[in-house]
Amino acid sequence: MMTLALLLCARAAAAQTPAEDNPQASKIELLPRSAFHISAEHLADEDIKFVWDTNFGGELDVIGYGNGRATFVANYQAILGDEFRHFDPNQGNYILAGSASVRTHGIEVAGVFYHQSRHLADRANRVAVAWNMMGGRVQRTATIGRTHLDTRVDVRGVVAKSFVDYNWETEAAVRSDVQIRPAVGLLFDGTLRLLGVDGSQNRGNQTGFRAEAGVRLSGRAGAMEFFLAGERRIDPYPLEFGTAGWVTVGFRLLSR
Repeated sequence: MMTLALLLCARAAAAQTPAEDNPQASKIELLPRSAFHISAEHLADEDIKFVWDTNFGGELDVIGYGNGRATFVANYQAILGDEFRHFDPNQGNYILAGSASVRTHGIEVAGVFYHQSRHLADRANRVAVAWNMMGGRVQRTATIGRTHLDTRVDVRGVVAKSFVDYNWETEAAVRSDVQIRPAVGLLFDGTLRLLGVDGSQNRGNQTGFRAEAGVRLSGRAGAMEFFLAGERRIDPYPLEFGTAGWVTVGFRLLSR
C-alpha cells in the first residue's frame, strides 16, 4: 500500500520541474540544508514504564553535489515512566545514520547506513543492545495544489547486532501536509514497519505501524505541530521482546 502511494505520488508530480532540470542543481554546495526537531508525547498506557516519549535530533545535508546529496541524521529518544518519580527516564536510545543519494526523474534513490543502540537510564545494565544496517531508500516529494506529499520506502539488512534477533527491515512512510491558511496546515502521517527475525527468540517476523493526524502552525523561523497518534511499537523496552499498542497526544517543534 505504501509502495503504491509512492508510485501514485510520483505520477501526480510528474508535471513539476524535477531537481535535475534546475540550473542550480549542477552546483556543489556545502551544508545546503538542515532540519531539526524536538518532540514530546504522552502515552496512554497502564505500564508504568511508558508515560512519555521524547525525541531530540535532526538531519543535515553535509554536501549537495548536482543531482544528489550526502546526509547525516542523529536522534536521541528518551522514554519516561513514573516508577520512581513523576518523570522517570528509564531508557535512552540513539540513532545515527548516513546516506548518499542520486535524483533521477524526480525520484531520489539513496544508499543508507543505519545504527541504533538502546540503553537503560537510571538503571544498571551491562548488556549491549544495538544493531547496524545497510540498505537502500526510494523517496519522492510533490506538491499538488495546497497539499505537499512526502513518500519513502527503506529496505535494510542487518550487518552486525547485539542482543536483538533482527535480520532485515522494511519501512514505508507517507506524510501529507495540507495548507488551509497561510500559516496553518493539517498533517497526516502513516508509517508501516516490517521486521524480519532470525528465530532465536521463538517468534515470527514482526509488524509495527503508526498513524498520526494533527495541525501545523508555521512561523518565520520554524513550526509547531500538535498531533494525535495511534501506534503499535515493536520491542518497546530494550531488554524485552514483544509489541505494545497505545494512543498518544503530543507536540513537535521544527526548524524551518
